[in-house]
Amino acid sequence: MSYLTQKTIKNNVSFSGVALHSGVDVNICIKPAEPNLGIVFKRIDLKNNNLVYPNFMNVTNTSLNTTIENEFGVKVATIEHLMGALFGLGIDNAVIEIDNEEVPILDGSAKEFIEKIILSGIKISDSPIKIIKINKEIKYSEGERFISVQPSTLSLDIDFELKYKNPIIGNQRNKVKVYEDDLTNVYNSRTFCLYEDIELIKKNGLAKGGSLDNAIVVKEKEILNPEGLRNDKEFVNHKILDCIGDLYTTGYRIVASIKCSQGGHYLTNQLLRKVFQNKENFSILEIKEKSLPHTLINRNLLRSIA
Repeated sequence: MSYLTQKTIKNNVSFSGVALHSGVDVNICIKPAEPNLGIVFKRIDLKNNNLVYPNFMNVTNTSLNTTIENEFGVKVATIEHLMGALFGLGIDNAVIEIDNEEVPILDGSAKEFIEKIILSGIKISDSPIKIIKINKEIKYSEGERFISVQPSTLSLDIDFELKYKNPIIGNQRNKVKVYEDDLTNVYNSRTFCLYEDIELIKKNGLAKGGSLDNAIVVKEKEILNPEGLRNDKEFVNHKILDCIGDLYTTGYRIVASIKCSQGGHYLTNQLLRKVFQNKENFSILEIKEKSLPHTLINRNLLRSIA
């Protein structure tokens, strides 16, 4: 059976942990879903109007996380790491039951999501996948910060750079081919912050659940986490993880080349809104071929599933 058909998980997968920003304990359960449903969040702590779709037009907050909201004001926050994991594993359809309004942060990366979903198994359907193909270059910028997307053949390339005055983070850049490269370092890279920013972040009512267990904290020339970094580009790799998760708010895998400098959730969301304003900018294609030169799914992850 072709890997170019839609997938869901074989068995329920559950996660429990603290929410990074609200600080509350949260439980989620990812459940199998039928083809063409897509990814849906279900707030099981609410009885009515409790379905929230992770679509870029439903994004209502991009300050230190991506928050989605339905027309009734029901929210799910900090979805980006889980969405990145689902994208990377090629999960097209799933119902994500959650008993509060923020996805648990776990270790600050997508590592635990990836590992548990792989263990649960992946179910392949007969329904063909759909992909979004970018037809023309689109740019969005604010000052020195910018993001652009342009056509690609059969790949999703992300070229991302960070520029920090902090000597530990400094200027970092990485480029990945999402469907071909081993993205272990991307999925294992944790969220991070500067020590001097923590007080202001908490004054704004955020990061109530933050700790050295779920975030890298950098203080001047020192990393406060005793275990140090997981890889030498962990800072920019985490930004790439965020970008992948935010791109999945299009609903499909995407074929494009993306460049970003000093961006984040806001820039990615603004770019997607700009792309989809005009139907000439993109095409949605149903893939029916049994094979293509590239699988449109990360090969290394497939090997670990097999």
